[in-house]
Amino acid sequence: MSAMFRSLSVFNYRVWFIGALVSNIGTWMQATALSWVVLTELTNNDAGAMGITMALQFAPPLLLVGVTGWVADRFDRRSLLVATQLALMGLGVVIGVLILAGQMTLPMMYVFAVLLGIVSAFDAPARQAFVSDLVARENASNAVALNAASFNGARMIGPAVAGIVIVAVGTGWVFLVNALTFLAMIIALSTIRVRELVPRVKAPGANRLADGFRYVARRPDLFVIFCMVFLLGAFGMNFPIFASTMALEFGQDADGYGLLSSVLAVGSLAGALLAARRDRARIRMVILGAGLFAVAATVSSFMPTYWLYAITLMFTGFAVVTTLTSANGYVQTTTEPALRGRVLALYMAILMGGTPIGSPIVGWVADAYGPRAAIQVGAVAAFIAFAIGAIWLLASGRLHRHEDYRFRLTLDETRPLSVVEPEEFSDEVAGATTPLRTVDPMRSPATTQRRPDA
Repeated sequence: MSAMFRSLSVFNYRVWFIGALVSNIGTWMQATALSWVVLTELTNNDAGAMGITMALQFAPPLLLVGVTGWVADRFDRRSLLVATQLALMGLGVVIGVLILAGQMTLPMMYVFAVLLGIVSAFDAPARQAFVSDLVARENASNAVALNAASFNGARMIGPAVAGIVIVAVGTGWVFLVNALTFLAMIIALSTIRVRELVPRVKAPGANRLADGFRYVARRPDLFVIFCMVFLLGAFGMNFPIFASTMALEFGQDADGYGLLSSVLAVGSLAGALLAARRDRARIRMVILGAGLFAVAATVSSFMPTYWLYAITLMFTGFAVVTTLTSANGYVQTTTEPALRGRVLALYMAILMGGTPIGSPIVGWVADAYGPRAAIQVGAVAAFIAFAIGAIWLLASGRLHRHEDYRFRLTLDETRPLSVVEPEEFSDEVAGATTPLRTVDPMRSPATTQRRPDA
């Protein structure tokens, strides 16, 4: 099997991949339908109400970050994921029935957005960390990238199918179809061979919720990534608002909106597959991806026709997935295994939790100044994220002049910043037997070297 798809040679990951692909198609169908219901059925093209709905849906991951990360580290992740899939299935059925019965209102949709957000807050860190339980550490980065490919492959199919179903039979049926797709994930989780899962490292005193925060505070590379991801998640990744309002500006219906989401996914899938080819996730790809996102978003905001705008979305999708896949893989493969759930919960909270801050602002800008101005707000945020990453890269000493060529710069991947863990942190969290260790953020934790003077 080629290096790009090497994780699929593992039975457990292969089963997970198939189940996740089917479930993700339904998830994207529901996301498309939810945005369209709020924008066209529950309001009169009110992008502000749509921004509030997104904010309510993505606020719980930020508010519950300590609890959800602890749960992902403390309890069996497979059982936890079965519970979240059942809960999401039930919510999809109830929403679909209420819409078909004509009983759904905007306040009720706000309540369901909060409930969906609460369940997703527990689902996301467990799901992300579970990927590392399925494959050996050397394949973890590849598994994360293929997981992103599954997510974005589904994004190519789900929104387009949702648009067709909405036009043909109504939005309520989209939610019911999504509920059925959760069965694929439940079956996959039940089929996984538990004995073949990678043994989990559990830290003594795992009830300390603040350990994830303390760990990130001691990792400047992770802190920079989290800052960049926050800006992109809060202001740059409000694609439901961007695509739906631009579709209306171009005189398109739900199927035109769904097609824009699918076109975005074409570039996203390409970015995920290219990330799967790399041997490991690198922080420079996070920075370069943010810069490309800023440029692509700026260009897309000036496109005069529907199809030209759609074409630019492919580059936007490629950029955002390159950024997020690299960031996710870097966080997973350089974080202490005993803390992975809590650190990933913090990562997901920052990525999704920025939406309650940014989406109402972006929605208001779209209402007041038009969708193009809203896209430009996201582009400015991406430029700032790129600047943060580039300035840190220069300050860290990784970028320097080539020894033989005056005007050539080289990036030293072999001389990263090191983070020394204090004795109490190393002993209690990582379960280390030596007082001090030097953590190399650019390498797997498995290759961490002991300090010469320890």
